[in-house]
Amino acid sequence: MKKFFVVLFLFGLVYAQEVKPIKLLPPQTEIGKPLMQAMLLRQSQRNFDSKPLPLQELSNLLWAAAGINRPESGKRTTPSAMNRQEVDVYAFLAEGTFLYNPKSHTLEPVVGKDLRGITTIQSPEKKPSALNNAPLVLAFVADEKKLGIGSDIPKIQYSSATAGFMIQNVYLYCASQGLASVVRAGFNGDAMTKELQLRPEQRIVLVQSVGYPQ
Repeated sequence: MKKFFVVLFLFGLVYAQEVKPIKLLPPQTEIGKPLMQAMLLRQSQRNFDSKPLPLQELSNLLWAAAGINRPESGKRTTPSAMNRQEVDVYAFLAEGTFLYNPKSHTLEPVVGKDLRGITTIQSPEKKPSALNNAPLVLAFVADEKKLGIGSDIPKIQYSSATAGFMIQNVYLYCASQGLASVVRAGFNGDAMTKELQLRPEQRIVLVQSVGYPQ
């Protein structure tokens, strides 16, 4: 297993801290507001508090986005064309960047540093936005290789639809739990692709910021 390290600077000394996989807690499937109330409350919010999300909240969010809800078949909370499950979810946190593994319900380390800054695009003349305070940014990455041989247009359509289902599940969970969320098409795609070491057939569809409202 690969090891990743976060470099910490303290009093002029450098320390290396290993970033380990995060075993998520079982999802709480009995909580939350009724579906119709969650839809009534669903909205986009761009002002976030920097307070970190508890592990349980993170576990519930990722399960809502792409978790397995039928263990006997491995099928998920969100549909995908021909059940190809072609969209992966990356979690950008202060302690590092991780890939969500639905089978083990685990966050697997990808990069041992805080990369949330490259998930937004800020104009130099603008002041930093409260959007930058979001403790969690989800990136939905399509792996078009999983869709097999075919033209690019259906692959883009299928993977975009899959990512959209995931994003809406996260939105509804946030509405149910009083969290803030916003989906965004503005992100530094080149920097994210490089840092995540994505293959040519992988494409970042959208990103979604999540946290407590400011």
